[in-house]
Amino acid sequence: MPSSTLSLIPTLLLLISTTTTTTATTSYSFKEAPKFYNSPTCPPVTTICSGNAVHVAMTLDAAYLRGSMAAILSVLQHSSCPENIRFHFVASSSAHTNNIHVIISTSFPYLNFNVYTFDDSAVLGLISTSIRSALDCPLNYARNYLADLLPTCVKKVVYLDSDLVLVDDIAKLAATPFGETDNNDIVLAAPEYCNANFTSYFTPTFWSNPSLSITFSDRKACYFNTGVMVIDLEKWREGDYTTKIVEWMELQKRMRIYELGSLPPFLLVFAGKIAPVDHRWNQHGLGGDNFEGLCRDLHPGPVSLLHWSGKGKPWVRLDENRACPLDALWAPYDLLQTSNDVLDS
Repeated sequence: MPSSTLSLIPTLLLLISTTTTTTATTSYSFKEAPKFYNSPTCPPVTTICSGNAVHVAMTLDAAYLRGSMAAILSVLQHSSCPENIRFHFVASSSAHTNNIHVIISTSFPYLNFNVYTFDDSAVLGLISTSIRSALDCPLNYARNYLADLLPTCVKKVVYLDSDLVLVDDIAKLAATPFGETDNNDIVLAAPEYCNANFTSYFTPTFWSNPSLSITFSDRKACYFNTGVMVIDLEKWREGDYTTKIVEWMELQKRMRIYELGSLPPFLLVFAGKIAPVDHRWNQHGLGGDNFEGLCRDLHPGPVSLLHWSGKGKPWVRLDENRACPLDALWAPYDLLQTSNDVLDS
């Protein structure tokens, strides 16, 4: 949606203070988003347990709040039935969840959503330092606990990171077929990238230990990005997959077997055992690598979701006048209130 259109939308100013991990105070003011009516034939969703609902889970924290707001807007704008989407937002126990509720409901007054508190202490003792400090935030591990946090009547959820935008109907992604296997153990779906060097995600200590490396002996294990996943919460609960992930994290504290924060435990449990999703649903890596954050191009093929995974975030680069070319694709979804918007209202 062009910025000229956004400037015509009646705005509500909400000035809030949020504390980041560095205890710096950041003030945000967001515009009210339009309400979308994209189809006249949407089945009704009356409760959180409705079978017609499309469930979307995201984490919310101060550092990525601006990205989260843009992601929500993009999901709604491109959904065939935006009124059927039920958002589940997970916030840190150290955050002010009442503020978060007000922020979301002010910019999206029609939105169906719940806010859940994630207890940081559940993972603080399990986190190992990684190559980038942002990856060590306890909230990055909240996706491990979605099956416990969300109501048991929610059987399937699309998990999304906060540094992405959709340009397609999320209902298509949510409807990804999981298929059936002999032991029926397909719990999540995501795009796989088998050309990536899978061995690099684990240390020589892991690969040199036969009792550990055997983990992948009977699977065609490929890298997948945990920022976009469709999760069968019913099967997750039945298989107690949270415990399986935690067990690998506990081992990591005793002997370093991986380097990259919250991703490797997911690979250890699920790689080679996931339902495939077309790469169009995660054009990832647009934030560049984790060291320099250099500009990157799109991967070949169609695009349904743009993901600024990596060090560089589009809102930061735009503010600092060092934007990458593809950051212009994120900008139309930015709901940040500027001084010019105030003057125009």
